[in-house]
Amino acid sequence: MAKSWQELTRITGEADILIEKVLIPEREISIEGEFELPPLARLSLEDQVFVAAFIHSHGSIKQTEELFGVSYPTIKNRLTRIAEKLEFVQVDPAPSKTEILDLLEQGEISVEEALKRML
Repeated sequence: MAKSWQELTRITGEADILIEKVLIPEREISIEGEFELPPLARLSLEDQVFVAAFIHSHGSIKQTEELFGVSYPTIKNRLTRIAEKLEFVQVDPAPSKTEILDLLEQGEISVEEALKRML
C-alpha cells in the first residue's frame, strides 16, 4: 500500500530527496529517471498544512488567524517565511514596451491595443 505524503514528508524532513520512479497504477505506467520534488512538496509538513489551510480559506488571513488561533502578524510572518522558500514562477510575463512597439510596427496589434498593453 502507498505511503501518504505526510509520512514521506515526516521521514525526509527538509533533506533534499530525489525521486527515481513514478508509477501510475491505473494506467499501468512506470517512469524511471531522476525527478526533483515540486517546491510545495519540499516544504515541511507543518508548512504544507499551513499552505493548504490558507488556500482552503481562499487566502483570507482573518480566517487563517481563527483556524490556527494566532495573530495577524504571526500569519504574515509565516507567509513571508514560506514565500522565501518558494521560487516565484512567472507563467505569462507581461511583454516589455519594446516588444509591444515591435508588435505594433509589424502590424500584429492596433494602436489602441498597444496603448492598452502598456498601461
